[in-house]
Amino acid sequence: MESSSQLYSQGKQMLGMLPGQYRSGGTGTAIRFAMAECSLGCLLVAETAQGICAISLGDEPEPLLKEFQTRFADAELLPPDPAFDAKVARVVSLIQDPQQRLSLPLDIRGTAFQQRVWQALQQIPPGTTLSYQALAETLGQPGAARAVASACAANTLAVAIPCHRIVRRDGSLSGYRWGVERKRALLERELESKESE
Repeated sequence: MESSSQLYSQGKQMLGMLPGQYRSGGTGTAIRFAMAECSLGCLLVAETAQGICAISLGDEPEPLLKEFQTRFADAELLPPDPAFDAKVARVVSLIQDPQQRLSLPLDIRGTAFQQRVWQALQQIPPGTTLSYQALAETLGQPGAARAVASACAANTLAVAIPCHRIVRRDGSLSGYRWGVERKRALLERELESKESE
């Protein structure tokens, strides 16, 4: 298991922005972003030079944009270009058909534990769910179910890091950063795709 210092020492290769840059609102970082519509509502996608750093879903564009601008208050925000528009279209396609994999580089930022949770989430096949407890056990930390839930809540890459595949121990749906109804819709799409294979 990697310690936080080992993980952070890998710097930009693992985390894109260094932790200090992220905490300071993205100082010195250029971030390209775009808003789009998808079947789950409004979508915001953003990327740094290292990869996709934000995928957010919402009912209205303004709150998504405000949260994004607050999180990266000191970054240089750039408009989309044709190459980035193509990446946004791939994110929209993934939302429509979650059986796909998003084969784009991700600029993922978080603590060492969060990184481990997010990597484990990416290993859960579409149409499959795990409980917070089961994921904690998979990580070799059976007492960390609440920490797993917190890491899921801290995920800023909807669908690309599929925290929607984590459910309560009894199988019921619990909180989802972008709304429980979106979580339900994503899981239903995955199950339908799985059953039609």
